[in-house]
Amino acid sequence: MSIERLQAHYGFTRMPFGRDLAPGMLHRHASYAEAVARITWCITQRALGVITGEVGAGKTVAVRSALASLDQARHTIIYLGNPTVGVRGIHQHIVTTLGGEPRFHAATLIPQAAEALAAETAERGKTPVLVIDEAHLLEHAQLESVRMLTNHDMDSTSPFAALLVGQPTLRRRMKLGVLAALDQRISLRYCMPPMTSTETGAYLAHHTALAGRKDTLFSDDAAALIHQTSRGYPRAVNNLAVQALTATYAAGKAIVDENAVRAAVTETTAD
Repeated sequence: MSIERLQAHYGFTRMPFGRDLAPGMLHRHASYAEAVARITWCITQRALGVITGEVGAGKTVAVRSALASLDQARHTIIYLGNPTVGVRGIHQHIVTTLGGEPRFHAATLIPQAAEALAAETAERGKTPVLVIDEAHLLEHAQLESVRMLTNHDMDSTSPFAALLVGQPTLRRRMKLGVLAALDQRISLRYCMPPMTSTETGAYLAHHTALAGRKDTLFSDDAAALIHQTSRGYPRAVNNLAVQALTATYAAGKAIVDENAVRAAVTETTAD
């Protein structure tokens, strides 16, 4: 079965539930809107924030949306998507992104990164925004190095904002005694909850409308089962919805019903 046939069957102008939506096209359910607002506040304050949520809750989507709305002339984004690069890797990435040549020895590389962050603000008038995704994978030494970077001129305004984005285990780890000093520096904590059943229904309608279908394509029973199975997490909703559309097409039906979603659940949970 081709994507073209599926689109033609439903009269879609594009496939719904994709990952390539511009920030302005995203569904603004409560947790997404709240996350974007808090992240934006954290950046404005040049503070340290921790955004957590289960897999597929939409953390990265919210962060990228908040970053996209920033004035690019006044902010420099330092995005680290893979934190398993060690302490040296984090500092090298900061220096490189800010246009420097990383020093070899950690003893000189670490202060170089701190100086580069400060210079970006003092000399270029731009706020660096350090974003570490998958931050639950950070080692203790890396988390401690982030704290050391935030130590800059204790009594003055921080030269940069930092966001640690990860799964809920990140919050629990930071409560450990060895990380207490970092935990005390956190100005923003937000754990993204899943969508409510009403929001899941609205989410399905929003994405099908973007694809050119303004009418009801998912029955109430189908939407309820998608919500129940996905627990309201956007990524799981997307996967189930696409599979349900495929099952409905295969059955020669026009509306996604509960049976199609049950088939989708079987498909997505099969080994």
